[in-house]
Amino acid sequence: MSPAPQPPPPRNPNTRTLATVMHTAFFLLLGASVARFLLRHPGEPRTPWVIALSIALALLYVLGPAVGAAQQPGTAGTTRQPPGRLLWLGLVVATWVVLVVLAPSFAWCAVPLFFTALRTLRPRAAIVLVALLTVFVVIAQLQLATAFDPNLLLAPPAIAALATAVFVHMERQAQAQRALIDDLIRTRRELAATERREGTLAERQRLSMEIHDTLAQNLSSQQMLLQAADRTWDTDPATARAHVRTATGIAARGLAEARRLVHDLAPAELAGGAGLADALRALDAGPDIDVRFHLEGSPAPLPDRVQSALLRIAQGALANVREHSGARTAALTLSFLGDQVVLDIADDGHGFTEPRATTAERGHGLPAMRARIRQLGGTLTIESTPGEGTVLSAAIPLEPAP
Repeated sequence: MSPAPQPPPPRNPNTRTLATVMHTAFFLLLGASVARFLLRHPGEPRTPWVIALSIALALLYVLGPAVGAAQQPGTAGTTRQPPGRLLWLGLVVATWVVLVVLAPSFAWCAVPLFFTALRTLRPRAAIVLVALLTVFVVIAQLQLATAFDPNLLLAPPAIAALATAVFVHMERQAQAQRALIDDLIRTRRELAATERREGTLAERQRLSMEIHDTLAQNLSSQQMLLQAADRTWDTDPATARAHVRTATGIAARGLAEARRLVHDLAPAELAGGAGLADALRALDAGPDIDVRFHLEGSPAPLPDRVQSALLRIAQGALANVREHSGARTAALTLSFLGDQVVLDIADDGHGFTEPRATTAERGHGLPAMRARIRQLGGTLTIESTPGEGTVLSAAIPLEPAP
């Protein structure tokens, strides 16, 4: 599929101003030339022709935009002009040449024509046409003069060179400006694409953490409970049924969490105006682990992101306690310290010496916790000694109250 045609670049304001000046100058020079001819050559046979050709030249000049836009600055040499535009320029030049032959004073209308040629033709063709028009102006002025005047020989080339230099300079400026704008637009698009990619990756990571800390942990708990129920079903039916009922409760909470996750990815425990302290107090790590909650300091309102992160960290930490520590008790402590909020999860399990070797490499837990804390500018520390349990501490800075 061929690429869609690009819209023409915007005209440079300086070029528009110069074009307005040149168009005005053309009609002023044309009117002055007609007036001069009528004052100095009244009643001559060529007068009707001069008047008619002057009107024709003015009409042709006005009809220029109707036959195609002039080549934009900065695109010279890369864009072909429509045939109608070239035909129009040829008619304007031919009409002007005939007028100059009949009345040499019309030669000074060539200055705006220089600019028109430079805007319409490619650079080399435009310079050739400007040179030919300049030679024609010099010849016409020398024929009009009663005596040789060096100014008539040197002034037209100087004016033509000046007009060409001004146009080329403005064209280069416009091209450099357009290149800079194109670079800025391209950079902005690349930046927007990069931000979209980073946003997508961040959202995918957030979703993976949400799923790990909720659905995956619930499924893991259900599996452990159902396996325990299966082992004790024949020998201790009451305990097995208790395990099944606990698994059913976990499944119900998992279903609610899944629905909430689909709805807005907010923790179900925090829905309905429940606070973080209440949500942490309701957490458990299974029937064999006693979970206790402590609140220290004066509770302060926490942003939703902070509450969600701390709750997910607590859930993930308790899942690790249940699966890896062999602990009998776990303690959650939520501390409000003014400039930060700290959540400590301590257990009396067997501990470890290499956190990464025992937990991080086995699952998604610790990396997910660290990612959550890092996104909020906080820190996550782990202290563990073999045989003496583990303490995980998550600290998140809080913005000072206004």
